[in-house]
Amino acid sequence: MELYLDVERPYPPILRGTPYPEILEARKEIEKHINELLDIDFIRNIGHTEIVEVTTPVLINWHDGKSRLCGDFRELKRYTKSDRYPIPRIPHTLDKLQKEK
Repeated sequence: MELYLDVERPYPPILRGTPYPEILEARKEIEKHINELLDIDFIRNIGHTEIVEVTTPVLINWHDGKSRLCGDFRELKRYTKSDRYPIPRIPHTLDKLQKEK
């Protein structure tokens, strides 16, 4: 499955979030998560220099010792085109399917 976000132009050349302070161990863990996501093609390097960062990565540690990589994409929302084709209403879709029987 691929997801594309249409971004309105013009947008600032660099979208940067406020960096969170991180320790070296956390930075290594963040890089490990990013490399895993790159390896399974869940994310990809866009190779553009016009957008450096959209979000600052944040590492959330769970009680069992595992961690999760998160990000705050509210800044990106300002530059994303709105979806003009909303998801159809479920009752309407079910009515149409019922008539097809």
